[in-house]
Amino acid sequence: MRILITNDDGINAPGLKVLASIAADIAGPDGEVWTVAPAFEQSGVAHCISYTHPMMIARMGERSFAAEGSPADCVMAGLHEVMKDARPDLVLSGVNRGNNSAENALYSGTLGGAMEAALQGIPAIALSQYYGPRNRDLDNPFDAAAVHGAQVVRRILAANPDQGDDYRLFFNVNFPPVPASEVLGTRVTTQGYRRGVHFGVEPHNAPSGRRFLWIKGGDQHVPTEPGSDAHANLGGYVSVTPMRADLTAHDALEAMKAIE
Repeated sequence: MRILITNDDGINAPGLKVLASIAADIAGPDGEVWTVAPAFEQSGVAHCISYTHPMMIARMGERSFAAEGSPADCVMAGLHEVMKDARPDLVLSGVNRGNNSAENALYSGTLGGAMEAALQGIPAIALSQYYGPRNRDLDNPFDAAAVHGAQVVRRILAANPDQGDDYRLFFNVNFPPVPASEVLGTRVTTQGYRRGVHFGVEPHNAPSGRRFLWIKGGDQHVPTEPGSDAHANLGGYVSVTPMRADLTAHDALEAMKAIE
């Protein structure tokens, strides 16, 4: 199997090394793992693409490239330049430092990379490691992802759900904020919503007197509804959420017919 990996934390992020190990396990001894990742951190860029300016790409090693762009840019660079002669069988994005459960999924560059792969017709999985008091001070805070990641990816690929013809499925995987030994299992979940917890801004004045705003997140350990990703993660489970890039609110279509 030929696998392309990317992330949003950057080419030197420790989570990318964890993902490379997971990908090597999945690819097998006769497979290949290729890396195209952002040259610098791109957290929070979602499905952004560098539409109005070019991006430089540099070889960092054998089958390893850094691009001055977003995760979605990196996937396009991988598919249409780096691996153009033989496209990958699978794209993996992550392992993100921090969760992409619930509303975080909407901002996530990690998911943006997987989404772009799906739009390009390639099976794709985004992987993120929830942080919390049970794992953030471990020698390897990615312990849960490192130990359980390959097995979860294999099980997703083996399930082989209907991908659809246009907006293909991609998968959002979040590992719970516990050591690997405390992971209780895997749950297929919906995308949750942390009520009352949203991104906001914190103002600061520079020494020059100019005003700057820092984006800040809310409490990541607020419970969400049962059956959702964050609820499963905080309960010690790996969450697997099937997603599509189709933003249509299908549940509202019938009610909206009154305006026709």
